[in-house]
Amino acid sequence: MAHKLRIIPLGGTGEVGKNMMVYEYDKDMILVDAGIMFPDENMPGIDLVLPDFQYVVKNQHKLRGIFITHGHEDHTGALPYLLKEVNAPVYATKLSLGFIEAKLEEHRLLKKTKLIEVKAGGQTRLGPFFIEFMRVVHSIPDGVALAIHTPVGTVVHSSDFKFDQTPIVGEPTDYAKLATLGTDRVLALLSDSTNAMVPGYGRPERDVGKNLHRIMSMAKGRVLIATFASHIHRLQQIFDVAQSLGRKVAVVGRSVERNTTIASELGYLKISKGTLIPAQKIEKHPPEKVVIICTGSQGEPMAALSLMAFNDHRLIRIGPKDTVIISAKPVPGNEKAVQKIINELTRRGADLHVGSEAGVHVSGHARQEELKMMMGLVRPRFFIPVHGEPAQLVAHANLARELGYSDSEIILPDNGDVIELTAKTIQKNGTVPSGIVFVDGSGVGEVEDMVLRDRQTLAKDGICVVIVTVNLSTGELLGDPEIVMKGFAVEEAIEKVLDEAKDKIVRSMEKSAKDRITDIGILQNHVREAVGRHLHQRIRRRPMIIPVIVEV
Repeated sequence: MAHKLRIIPLGGTGEVGKNMMVYEYDKDMILVDAGIMFPDENMPGIDLVLPDFQYVVKNQHKLRGIFITHGHEDHTGALPYLLKEVNAPVYATKLSLGFIEAKLEEHRLLKKTKLIEVKAGGQTRLGPFFIEFMRVVHSIPDGVALAIHTPVGTVVHSSDFKFDQTPIVGEPTDYAKLATLGTDRVLALLSDSTNAMVPGYGRPERDVGKNLHRIMSMAKGRVLIATFASHIHRLQQIFDVAQSLGRKVAVVGRSVERNTTIASELGYLKISKGTLIPAQKIEKHPPEKVVIICTGSQGEPMAALSLMAFNDHRLIRIGPKDTVIISAKPVPGNEKAVQKIINELTRRGADLHVGSEAGVHVSGHARQEELKMMMGLVRPRFFIPVHGEPAQLVAHANLARELGYSDSEIILPDNGDVIELTAKTIQKNGTVPSGIVFVDGSGVGEVEDMVLRDRQTLAKDGICVVIVTVNLSTGELLGDPEIVMKGFAVEEAIEKVLDEAKDKIVRSMEKSAKDRITDIGILQNHVREAVGRHLHQRIRRRPMIIPVIVEV
């Protein structure tokens, strides 16, 4: 029986976020990335969404190491939760390790975890896997793609990348190494699909700096800029422009404060002495001499920009003389939350500049021509699009077809698929458990689908508590039923509907007593059905109904 390489995505295929990829050969396994996804509006009360990594936990005796391609949350955020269940060394570049260390310290895991720094151009061997680290440009410094050499061939894991020739920090993507790998015919390429539906080439990050300078030089008062806390390239440009215009910079928001400190201490963020000021001292400087970098570019309700927009921030109030720049694009699912903040800022008279349309954001992901260039450099035998929603994966597969790949040479993966490769073949062969795990406060995996559906029902249709007193020996109703509604406007029309509902309960209970039904569970079901049916018929709502049977 021929030995096979097994590639198993546990997250990141069919969605944007929670990236996690298993590479397995015989009795050895490595893991690439361990990311999270942020909840959408249909997940009330959920803080984070993790990939289901129980396959890794059950096979942890095979796990040789965890490789992190870069420091974004959708590639690192699940690490603390994973490392609470498995023991394996973590390999990452210097900046990525800086962010990871802060994360593990918060979860009290730092002393228990072996962290190994790697560099672009470096390499390591773990069992049958020989891994090379290749520099790629993304919206965070120190990102790497991986060349994973195995007994059946080499797999290139692109990570998130773009072909920006003039990066703000560090050097361009290592084209020479990619091309060298391509001369030996790579077995498979797993490539970032985020912008597979966007034609052309991506704009360079330096374009943002030029537009920031133009906008900030015309601003009459304070400039507030919301961006991703981990976008060190963007932060560097904001500091550079502020320094050139003689403005002081304050950083507001826990995550951006932490990342600014880490990146500057590690030498990835250059800040001139005297430029950075504490947020508490903003009022001591003229408004036209201040720039405020803040969190909240994704509309997070408790982030700094959101609190400012709703006039609820303890230090900063936004007014007509302020210029507000949202230097980011909403992650899918966050569009409504971002628009809500934009509306509030508009009401307050702020001068707004938002996203790509205003020239204050460019993507960190490759567009179609760059994706084709990656395939052309690497020249893989087989192609596997990853890191994207279904439409993006399909669009990326279509790009491969344009370059001459046949359907038999392309695999469209779903989370949990087992993709098996030999030196000459590729195929799907079964699945492993996959899915999502919710983080709710301190609880991990405690919120199941049923609980989430209950929360959605409560948010959408409210709650109805029905209190009924019965003679337990006969099942007869004693007194009038009581109904308590929450999540409804109490109006005359509703009062009339509730009176009708009480009549329905009485008739239902009389029928139960006639049939000598005294079982509490059955009586509760009868009450729930009677009230639920009536409320839906009369007001087209399906509230959560909680029957309370008081036994006498």
